Amino acid sequence: MSEKTLLLVDGSSFLYRAFHAMPDLRTGSGEPTGAVRGMVAMLRRLRADGKLSGGATHGAVVFDAPGKTFRDDWYAEYKANRKAMPEDLVRQIPVIHEMVRALGWPLLMVEGIEADDVIATLAAEASRQGMNTVISTGDKDLAQLVDDRVVLVNTMASREGGPVERLDRDGVKTRFGVPPERIVDWLTLVGDSVDNVPGVDKVGPRTAVKWLEQYGSLEAIVEHAAAIGGVVGENLRKALDWLPVARRLVTVKTDCDLRPQVESIDASLDLGDEDPAALRALFDRCEFRSWLREIDEAAGTARATEPATAAAHAPADSLAYETVLDDAALERWIARIEAADLVAFDTETTSLDPMAAELVGLSLSVAPWEACYVPVAHRYAGAPAQLAREHVLERLRGWLEDPARAKVGQNLKYDTHVLENHGVRPAGIAHDTLLESYVLEAHRNHDMDSLAERHRAGARSPITRWRAKGRARSASSRCRSSRQRATRPRTPT
Repeated sequence: MSEKTLLLVDGSSFLYRAFHAMPDLRTGSGEPTGAVRGMVAMLRRLRADGKLSGGATHGAVVFDAPGKTFRDDWYAEYKANRKAMPEDLVRQIPVIHEMVRALGWPLLMVEGIEADDVIATLAAEASRQGMNTVISTGDKDLAQLVDDRVVLVNTMASREGGPVERLDRDGVKTRFGVPPERIVDWLTLVGDSVDNVPGVDKVGPRTAVKWLEQYGSLEAIVEHAAAIGGVVGENLRKALDWLPVARRLVTVKTDCDLRPQVESIDASLDLGDEDPAALRALFDRCEFRSWLREIDEAAGTARATEPATAAAHAPADSLAYETVLDDAALERWIARIEAADLVAFDTETTSLDPMAAELVGLSLSVAPWEACYVPVAHRYAGAPAQLAREHVLERLRGWLEDPARAKVGQNLKYDTHVLENHGVRPAGIAHDTLLESYVLEAHRNHDMDSLAERHRAGARSPITRWRAKGRARSASSRCRSSRQRATRPRTPT
């Protein structure tokens, strides 16, 4: 019989991360929903991906309860530097709590006890019962809990293109330079600016690692404080009276009384099934139309939750695609993008490596089925005369670098690197569909073909259909669009 697994989510940590990762999504009446959508996507991913969840049958989403905790009694300035929660996030919390329960997750908030301490206490109890624990968090403090039965996963750590971060004992050592049992010592020396817990002045992660490797523990460092020279040694000696307080503050408690919210893991933390009726009502309230369709299709009672998608396949005579080959056409399109509220743009290049890529063209769109392509370096037999690359970039510089001109694209970090190599620093990026797909549909493919298949009810047209009005091939077989540069498992960049 396989071992049981407990899956714990640091809800307070992911609230903020979802809020800042998502665009400013709102309902028609103006209610903010971005954090709600990000949280739902993350929680669904955890349940759907057995490699992440360890096949958990028990779990909980843990949030900080309002009010003070025992650490405030220990240190009056604890978390005193934190700004008030943004009002738009405050307004989403009740809906997030409803969503958590509708998704089948137990929700825990224990008055007077921080989420970290609730998680630590449950993980310790699970270990005593012979269970494994997976903790989904972005909080470095919880690395002190990692052992042979406890691992951390961070589903929002991989926006730079790597896999989901998974910290077992070796992972903690690789990331922090010390094993899990020394994390508390490391945090005590470095401090925790997020919680307003000072460390030793001028001691950063490298110095902390160096001292712990040399002396073995915080206690041994204190014993040898007189022998440590330089400014950092002097600062260490000044902090000796403070270090026990800091150590107490950064150490999570594993013996909190969680009753009556948790009587036992088996009795109180069973992961249930999603409640389709409750989810449908919540998705309707938040206007999450794609998820509404999924529920209706699964029930075999697809209802019209949004206008028909006939526009996904526009008739050929309504397509307004243009190849820009002269200054008159370029100036006309500059006027159009400067007047538009939102413009989609993309680059065509010769390499997947942005540092080696040669820019051969740019595309712009101001409305569905209305777009242009500006070739600047296509070289093949019969290629039309094109505007010079430097000239085009200089004419577009004002719009590209204007933070007030909203832009949308796919994997725009790549395009930004390419354009910066030509002396242009894009600003005003309002949406990146690759990143948004990663947050909202983390378990799905994120390339443009896949997004088009899911959200336009059909695959997109090959780029060669409209580039140069179909008359000519791209600069070479090496030409790549940034829309092609992200597929699962390579996560967003």
